[in-house]
Amino acid sequence: MKILNILVTILLFASSITIAQSTKQDSIWSPMKIFVGEWTGESAGDPGKGTYERKYQFIFNKKYIEIKNKSTWQPTPNNAKGEVHKDIGYISYDKSRKLFVLRQFHIEGFVNQYKLDSISPNGKTIVFISESIENIPNGWRAKETYHISNDNEFSETFELAAPTKQFELYSKALLKRKN
Repeated sequence: MKILNILVTILLFASSITIAQSTKQDSIWSPMKIFVGEWTGESAGDPGKGTYERKYQFIFNKKYIEIKNKSTWQPTPNNAKGEVHKDIGYISYDKSRKLFVLRQFHIEGFVNQYKLDSISPNGKTIVFISESIENIPNGWRAKETYHISNDNEFSETFELAAPTKQFELYSKALLKRKN
């Protein structure tokens, strides 16, 4: 009977640690949970007018958010065929820096690594600034800004800055929750 009591105590202790860790993990993700789900949207900017299909999902026991994006740009005078852009991204939480990191892998070969720059006090504006961009000339920077309207709608502004220049709008999208 004594062994049974010890085993029950160990199991209760282990499950309370797991619940505490899970609750802490969930609270870390609070600012990013809004994105989880499937989204569609429209965009305009340098590439012209386009449509978006995007999915955010937790993976690996809620350690990361995976982002799958497809943007389809209509033909323009400068791009008669139009364009289909795809990228996949991952948001992680860097415990040592106590901030979110966003990594994007683009079909064109670019790899952007952003760090969280700011979250507004009301949690409705989230800004990521690039730390590095692979396969582009040195000195270029990128900025992703998300303005959350409500649980079912947000806008995304993507800006680029050439070396020694200020950020300039590249594209702006309005996304609405699909499900």
